[in-house]
Amino acid sequence: MLRKAEGLTSEQAGRRAVPTADLTVAGLIKHMALVEDHWFTSRLSGLDMPEPWLSAPFDDDHDWDFHSAPADDIEDLRSLYEASCRRSREVIEGLSLDHLTAKPEKERGQFSLRWIMLHMIEETARHAGHIDLLREAIDGETGD
Repeated sequence: MLRKAEGLTSEQAGRRAVPTADLTVAGLIKHMALVEDHWFTSRLSGLDMPEPWLSAPFDDDHDWDFHSAPADDIEDLRSLYEASCRRSREVIEGLSLDHLTAKPEKERGQFSLRWIMLHMIEETARHAGHIDLLREAIDGETGD
């Protein structure tokens, strides 16, 4: 995610390159930081979500992560994502892939660490592909 956004300014990262979508590079990076903390920090370990998620106005704006990100500095978003990934690695250290979430979902119950890891690979790959498309529209850079 971060490598694909390397070299973009905050203005570029916050630019909507697709007129019908609220997707921005900044929004995708912030969203992935949220998703890391949601699945690993909150769901898997049972801990409270860290800031900025804990006090974010998700009740007023379900997509706050996407909508607020264009106003954020790209380096701050980079740090936010790196911190979320670091927390994820700390949470899973020493756990088996069969370890179950501390916070079950009402409809679907508990998830294994194996399921979460596969889900995160899929979600990260999907959004990295979105960044590839946005990046090409912003400055002509293409992904690898």
